[in-house]
Amino acid sequence: MVPHSVMAHDHDRLSVGWVPVSPLFQYLRKIYNLHILSSKKLDLNQHLRSKKVQELITFVRKCASAGEAVNISEAAFRTTLNAISNTIFSLDVMEPSNPAGELKELMGQIMVEVGKPNLADYFPVLKKIGLHGQKRRVAANFKKVFDIFDDLIERRLQLRKETGSIERNDVLDNLLDLVEDKNETLDMSLVKHLLLDVFIAGSETTASTLEWAMTELLCNPEKLLRAQAELHLVIGKGKQIEEADISRLPYLQAIVKENFRLHPVAPLLVPRKSGEDFITGGFTIPKGAQVLINVWAMGRDPSIWDDPGKFMPDRFLGSDIDVRGQNFELLPFGGGKRICPGLPLAMRMLPLMLGSLINVFDWKLEQGVTPENLNMEDKFGIAIQRAEPLNAVPIPI
Repeated sequence: MVPHSVMAHDHDRLSVGWVPVSPLFQYLRKIYNLHILSSKKLDLNQHLRSKKVQELITFVRKCASAGEAVNISEAAFRTTLNAISNTIFSLDVMEPSNPAGELKELMGQIMVEVGKPNLADYFPVLKKIGLHGQKRRVAANFKKVFDIFDDLIERRLQLRKETGSIERNDVLDNLLDLVEDKNETLDMSLVKHLLLDVFIAGSETTASTLEWAMTELLCNPEKLLRAQAELHLVIGKGKQIEEADISRLPYLQAIVKENFRLHPVAPLLVPRKSGEDFITGGFTIPKGAQVLINVWAMGRDPSIWDDPGKFMPDRFLGSDIDVRGQNFELLPFGGGKRICPGLPLAMRMLPLMLGSLINVFDWKLEQGVTPENLNMEDKFGIAIQRAEPLNAVPIPI
């Protein structure tokens, strides 16, 4: 069942996250898997992500020299957004020296509005009234993002026309080639909705997840020290890590999994709709029913996890439990045909940024803030976010 707000600009009919399983859904997944997020594509452009993380380290080092705190979510958002934009457009959409607040707020508002309860989702007669104005606000924010895309696409089309060749050979060029191919289904409208999904889901969710991971480590300094000890031994103290290093860092990987358990990207995943009557756990689910999978509650279920409220990365050491949709105890990205297509990118960016930040710097909370009085409340949208931003002070190692 699609939230009413998602229907803005027909996003529900053009987005891989919302269209029903159909030929269009399969086609869009193929575009993701072949042209954007395949292992081959990600391997080829990993140098772009490494460069963006290096810029993040440079920015944090300047803050450390000035004795300033770092807004973790904003810094992570800027890094992830620019990594994605370089992969797609071959440029930064945000300069490291400029505040990321405005664009971050725009995308954050979309995530919050889409995740808000809306009476129109349960009483269709209210859709025409627009009682809460959510669809109107989402439509306005979508338009702002589409305006950015339109400008970038128009400039690229003009460049291709002037040069008569493909200059960048990035994701945008690949997609434009498909649009021009008469044998392909892709059109410019689908391209913009596809890019909207990539940017909003990829940047905002990764930023909030990294912020929660840093929060947990600052509240559990012994876990931070253990992670740093592993990094110092395997990588070398004070060095940025690379994607090839991740497989050699089991404790860092365990931290990422434990963070997903406590703070899943989407606490209720994307709403599902049953295609037929079925029985699960002794309950009959009728055809057409909305189905919400509460992965937040699953991650805190005492019948599944020991001490579920505690941050304990050790529980994943030596464990085969993974986040890729095969273990029902841990489903932060969902599973099956509708598993989040951004999983491969997230599982590279998160440990890459987190490992580099804690291997190059020590961290402390702002003056007056302690693990005991740090606000650990969250706010729900499609993605789960901290109610208050985490500001942490870096100390060069």
